[in-house]
Amino acid sequence: MANFYYILLFFLIFSLCPITLYSITTGNPFIIAEVHDGDTISVKTKIFFGIAISTEKVRLIGIDAPEMDQEPWGRRAKKHLKKLIDETDGAVYLEFDIDKRDKHGRILAYVWDKRGRMLNQRMLEDGYAVLYTVPPNVRYVKLLTDAQQKARLNKVGIWGKDGLKRSPQEWRRENPRK
Repeated sequence: MANFYYILLFFLIFSLCPITLYSITTGNPFIIAEVHDGDTISVKTKIFFGIAISTEKVRLIGIDAPEMDQEPWGRRAKKHLKKLIDETDGAVYLEFDIDKRDKHGRILAYVWDKRGRMLNQRMLEDGYAVLYTVPPNVRYVKLLTDAQQKARLNKVGIWGKDGLKRSPQEWRRENPRK
């Protein structure tokens, strides 16, 4: 019976002090827990015995994807971000800029795949998001601006025929959350 209590105590202690396996500072990859929309994901941040016990929402810096109710582009943007993440086997690297969190408490990050490609840039380049810079987080503003220009010139995604009619920001103003 004493062994049972030791085991129970062991699990209790470790559940209160979870092991952080993924770290921005060490450069270890984060495992994607969920794709919420075209510019927000959740990553697993704390894992205990192979089970994610903590996740964090991450907002991709420098882009604004159509809202989910902004049909059909919201759904398409989410699907495209999922596709980009699937190409990384569900593991990504996060890079901070100056501000680490937004007003909603989400982590702000540039999201990179294992090949060194920035997903924020790819969402713009492929025409599934618009440029959205909020100083002081402007480290890659030139790269992101060029990516959007390329999409517009090539008339891909939201810049093509039957593209996005209103920017996500305009759409949110006209359709505030309840």
